Amino acid sequence: MTKQVQLQKNKDENSMRDIFIEKVVLSCGATGQELEKAEKLIEFLSGMKAQIIASQKRIPDFNVRPGLEVGTRVTIRGEKAIQLLRRFLAAEDNKLKEKQISENHFSFGIKEYIEIPGVEYQRDIGIRGLNITVDFARAGLRTKRKKIKAGHIPRKQFISKEEIIQYMEDNFKTKFE
Repeated sequence: MTKQVQLQKNKDENSMRDIFIEKVVLSCGATGQELEKAEKLIEFLSGMKAQIIASQKRIPDFNVRPGLEVGTRVTIRGEKAIQLLRRFLAAEDNKLKEKQISENHFSFGIKEYIEIPGVEYQRDIGIRGLNITVDFARAGLRTKRKKIKAGHIPRKQFISKEEIIQYMEDNFKTKFE
C-alpha cells in the first residue's frame, strides 16, 4: 500500500467519533435504617465508599423535605467499571430493553443483588436491589464541562440510541428487545 492511500484510509477513521464508557453509577434509594443497608450493599459490590444523597426539594406526597437523606450512590470509572458492568449484565442474562436507552446513557435495575454472579447473600444487608447507569462519551467532552472558557458541543457529538446499541452488541454481546 502506498503512503498516500494509507493516509486517506486514516482520514476516513475519525478518532474523535469513537465512543467509550465514561462511568458506571450504582445507586440505591432508601431512608432511615434501610439507607444503612443500601450503603453497605453499594460499598460491598463496588469496594468503594458510597456517597449519601440528600433531597434538594420538598415533596409533601412522599414526606420528603430538603436535606432528608434519600439514597446512596457510587461512581466507578476505568477498567473496574467495565468489569463490574460485565457482572451486572450477566445478572440480566445480557438482555436489555431499548426503552432503557437514552441519549448518552442507559440504565437498568437489578431486583436482588444475589442474582449477580459470584455474590452471596449477606445477612446484614438482606434482600435489596440497585440501579445501574452507564454514561457514554466522546473525546472533546471536556470542552463543555470546563469552568474557564467552556465551549459548546454540537449535536453530532452526542451519542445516539443506535450507537449505544451497536457498541453494546459489539463489546458486551448484549441483546436488545
